[in-house]
Amino acid sequence: MGLIRAAVGSLTGALKDQFLDAVEPYDMGEHTVFTVGRMKHKQTFSDKGEIISNGSAIHVYDNQFMILTDGGKIVDYTAEPGYFIVDNSSSPSMFSGEFKESLLDAWERFKFGGGSPKEQRVYYINLQEIKGIKFGTRNAVNYFDNFYNCELFLRAFGTYSIKINNPILFYQNSIPRNAKHVDIGDINEQYLSEFLEAFQAAINQMSMDGERISFVTARSTKLSKYMSDVLDESWTQIRGMEVVSVGIASISYDEQSQKLINMRNQGAMMGDPTIREGYVQSAIAQGLQNAGSNANGAAAGYMGIGLGMQSAGGFGAQASQTNFAQMQMNAQYGQGQYGQDQYRQAPQQTDAQYGQTPQQGAGTSRRMKQPGEWFCPECGALNSGKFCTECGTRKPE
Repeated sequence: MGLIRAAVGSLTGALKDQFLDAVEPYDMGEHTVFTVGRMKHKQTFSDKGEIISNGSAIHVYDNQFMILTDGGKIVDYTAEPGYFIVDNSSSPSMFSGEFKESLLDAWERFKFGGGSPKEQRVYYINLQEIKGIKFGTRNAVNYFDNFYNCELFLRAFGTYSIKINNPILFYQNSIPRNAKHVDIGDINEQYLSEFLEAFQAAINQMSMDGERISFVTARSTKLSKYMSDVLDESWTQIRGMEVVSVGIASISYDEQSQKLINMRNQGAMMGDPTIREGYVQSAIAQGLQNAGSNANGAAAGYMGIGLGMQSAGGFGAQASQTNFAQMQMNAQYGQGQYGQDQYRQAPQQTDAQYGQTPQQGAGTSRRMKQPGEWFCPECGALNSGKFCTECGTRKPE
């Protein structure tokens, strides 16, 4: 029992008309992995059923693998497109197409032992990439991130695709007995559990490779390769299929992980003295703006600012001094947000700009003068009003 390729291009007349009645795949959609073949006349499936007799013509399209069975056992197959004639007197032809030697082992295990044909059927297996299979992690997946130096937990949602790379193994080990039509969703429950286990293993491998957790969505190619390696034995060697691609649509973190990430990012930003100094100055500016809109009047607001500056001015001056010292240190070692050259060109601040008079001495805390502020010529205090808050001296003209 075997197949004979029909040279349709050379057929004429009545012989060619016979191929108006040929076995065609029944209902082959983009998510269909397996379907039965039925006799079709022109564009309509006939009522002749699914039993194939000697001399029947079988039509195979591109990206399809056709198997001829007898009593559920494979008697011949082809992965090449075209028309084929069933010839029960011939030996199996096994048109392997692109698979060549890869099907021989599976064929030797599952081939039919011979005998009189009883119930021959044709089945088609989809060799195209089956795309858009949805997945989502049921529980948060742990991920140790070297950048954050902590264990984080994420949830991922997306799609993946598979491709059948050994149709005989797939038919024997993945298709339910007596099935006539199978979509990937019909058999995906078991495979989805295995996929998620492999996803966890692949995520752990990416963690070991030092990938940052925020880069996972951009590493779909590497993730697909990891998962193919994990699923090689259970999917490729046993079921004849492989993972082609994994696309992660979104990643979310559990509440605790999000707090840790935010804390780390904030700490990294505040570690830069330029950002830290900007934060200090913007806080002072915001205080002045709020004082101007005080419900009891701007004068009361600015009076409160003056009292607050007396108590917090020392802290502000010390913070600015520390920030500037770190900026200079970063410039010396070529670090910092804006590069080494900018710090080298930064002008040196004089004692007058810091509000230090000779009477105050080097041990007094200093703060940079802001626009609109002035130093008292008598006591050296830093002021913003018309009179000195320390000794009452009038602002110099």
